[in-house]
Amino acid sequence: MRGTLRLFTGAKDESRGIEGTFMWFMEEVGELSASLRGDARHPLAEEFADVLAWLATLANVAGVDLAGALSSKYGTACPGCKMAPCVCVGEKP
Repeated sequence: MRGTLRLFTGAKDESRGIEGTFMWFMEEVGELSASLRGDARHPLAEEFADVLAWLATLANVAGVDLAGALSSKYGTACPGCKMAPCVCVGEKP
């Protein structure tokens, strides 16, 4: 996703900066929350896509390889118990 999103909005994202990009990300999280509560103005699949796109954009602006970070932390097993599937007790991870 890093390359594709950069092609669409890379310069705009860089000029917006981390703070501005984070605010857009949070707005999309709010819309996803509304959708999960049944607000038909915010189609669920589209809101998930928006949140994912803005998260990837935020990672790009921050200089983080999101795919690499996901693979490193969650690629082979649970980061908590180190098992797959997870056998942690409690809500997280």
